[in-house]
Amino acid sequence: MLTVCEVRTRRQRKDFLDFPLRLYRNEPCFVPPLYADEKKMFRRDFVYNETCESVFFNAYRDGAMVGRIEGILQRAANEKTGEKRVRFTRFDAVDDQAVADALFAAVEDWARARGMDTVCGPLGYSDLEREGLLIEGFDQLSTFEEQYNAPYYARLIESCGYAKEVDWVESKIYLPEKQDDTLERMSAYIMKRCRLHFGEAKNVRDFIRRYGDDFFALLDRAYAGLYGTVPFTDGMKKMMIDNFLLIVDLKHVAVILDETDKLVCLGICFPSIAQAVQKSGGRLTPAALVRLLRAIRHPKIIDLGLVAVAPEYANRGVSTAISAELMKMLREDGVEYAETNLNLETNHAIQNQWKRFRAVQHKRRRAYVKSLTGGEDR
Repeated sequence: MLTVCEVRTRRQRKDFLDFPLRLYRNEPCFVPPLYADEKKMFRRDFVYNETCESVFFNAYRDGAMVGRIEGILQRAANEKTGEKRVRFTRFDAVDDQAVADALFAAVEDWARARGMDTVCGPLGYSDLEREGLLIEGFDQLSTFEEQYNAPYYARLIESCGYAKEVDWVESKIYLPEKQDDTLERMSAYIMKRCRLHFGEAKNVRDFIRRYGDDFFALLDRAYAGLYGTVPFTDGMKKMMIDNFLLIVDLKHVAVILDETDKLVCLGICFPSIAQAVQKSGGRLTPAALVRLLRAIRHPKIIDLGLVAVAPEYANRGVSTAISAELMKMLREDGVEYAETNLNLETNHAIQNQWKRFRAVQHKRRRAYVKSLTGGEDR
């Protein structure tokens, strides 16, 4: 017998958190999130509670857990777009259409009860979370920032009436086979022409002190028109700063300032910690902490976390300077390659940025949408 229940008890919360760890325990490409961070979703002081309402469902068959899903009413996103949407996220299930049907029906009923007319996802509370369903690249190791899922998920979701809304692509970025200083010369020319210079900082705390406010303001401006993004709240800023203090190395950070020292462009990479957290299931055990510190200090892979350009500089070639800095990181630090994480397939500016490198597209992710009003999917 199949039953779906809203997560309310401590045991049900543990089932929700542990299910993907059990489902993918033998999958070498699966990378878990930090377990302690996931537990925070159930706390009253969770950072996103001020802008979101959420619900969690577990599916059981004859007492054994067979699936889970979360629904999020992201009020800030709806206010931004004027829509009435609920997001689904953290959908995981065995390969059984009845399980998927029951889980999505639960989220859709919850959305209707709140006056919403559309469900979309996978999307988290903000674009700082994991988003998009993997539809290509199932043999590739996930980055820590993104979620792995089995190939059959797309079939389950589409059979529930969901259709593509947007796709993201991900690429591995390698140095060109032949060393060429063209990019560096172009960068120097553009920096001089636009009267720009690189910002400096003694350490990460000094970086945050100098550029913190402008940093978040620039991200809000640069990402305002991108799919699924929401403005930064004070809680989100603090959470991001805490993460920076944990894993960011300034040699993987580049900020560009104008004549008045105003931040106009930034690029931030993170050392890949995917393999460091795999063995422990996302728990920061002593052994996991040793692996984490080793990955941070001597990264073989770097993940491209954030690239943002002020709108007034978007068509002036300033991002070339960030590309030149990335090339320098790859050349000087002994990094094998960089992973782009999610780039919207329609974001031609970011796609063009990788043409100076050897870029290998190796993954694709999708966000789905379904109308609850009986009309066509939007």
